[in-house]
Amino acid sequence: MIAIVDYGVGNLHSVAKALERVGGDVTVTSDPLVVADSGAVVLPGVGAFRDSMDSLSRSDLASSVTGAVRAGKPFLGICLGLQMLFSVSEEFGLTQGMGLLPGRVVRFGPDLKVPHLGWNEVKIAKPGNPLFAGIPDRTHFYFVHSYHVVPDDPGVTAATCDYGEPFTCMAWRDNIFAVQFHPEKSQEAGLKMLSNFVKLAN
Repeated sequence: MIAIVDYGVGNLHSVAKALERVGGDVTVTSDPLVVADSGAVVLPGVGAFRDSMDSLSRSDLASSVTGAVRAGKPFLGICLGLQMLFSVSEEFGLTQGMGLLPGRVVRFGPDLKVPHLGWNEVKIAKPGNPLFAGIPDRTHFYFVHSYHVVPDDPGVTAATCDYGEPFTCMAWRDNIFAVQFHPEKSQEAGLKMLSNFVKLAN
């Protein structure tokens, strides 16, 4: 069973419907025990980093997500769910993240229009990523965000996208997969990526 973590921040049900469409057995839950007992975890997210981290921490969901990741369960972070994996965000002052991946979350430069919105090309940076199985390099995915991650270890960057300059749009380390774009809004390519994650979770 794939647990989709419900911490009161949008787009959960669109993610759930997309995963179900590709054969996933999913439950949307705010119960830390259900997350801990699941076979795989999906952490979606939109909105402000600080509010989301506060909500995760107050409900003990942050510790259950961290525990599931450290136990080796397949994990997929989407949009803010990518950013919260990192050490700290600069959004509205410094806010601590979960620290599962060392690095920072920073705003796009002042000369760029934010949010970065719409379809953009994704370049595979790390070969062998199972979530990209059957998805060609430079496929377009759908983005909406004003901040992006800067990993301390370039080796966790699985894919990049150009917006003014290249930025990390997918991180991958061991059982951790996380994307800045929205696969649930990215039509066939996004469904293929979610299908690949379901295969990992089974």
